[in-house]
Amino acid sequence: MTEIITVTGNLTADPEQRPLGNGTNVTSFRVAAPHRRFDRGTGQWVDQYTNFFSVSAFRSLGAHALTSLKKGDRVIVVGRLHLRAWDNGTRSGTSADIDADAIGHDLLFGSTTYHPDGRREPAATTADETTARDSGGRDADGWTIPAGALVGVGGEEVDAAEPDPTPF
Repeated sequence: MTEIITVTGNLTADPEQRPLGNGTNVTSFRVAAPHRRFDRGTGQWVDQYTNFFSVSAFRSLGAHALTSLKKGDRVIVVGRLHLRAWDNGTRSGTSADIDADAIGHDLLFGSTTYHPDGRREPAATTADETTARDSGGRDADGWTIPAGALVGVGGEEVDAAEPDPTPF
């Protein structure tokens, strides 16, 4: 059974990347997820406890995490949770590991800039953003629009001679 988990917290160190035996790279980092409560008596937030998670990100997700994240960044991680018992001879315990499916900055605490890797070219997403370009350019979100293309809802090219059959 796979447990999907979403964690928000701060990186405890810069991400590190290492190769696996099969040639795939994995990027690893730890996230500290503090739990706080509001103390009405003092009128302040107090720390209750902190959970620590070891996160592994593979392939392009790992490469992007390596270049985008640094120690102290507030992040949101979604992935598969694995609880693992360990014993090193003198101590033993349980580790909470996450194989990440998605990672991003937590925008509640700051802003970030997105740089797509070029694998796809999304375009306008609403009828108001339908764009006709004669010389090519970028839409309101900065995505490239081919010269002479009419781009409709969902980013599909539209033939100007044919009306859009999609009902509104």
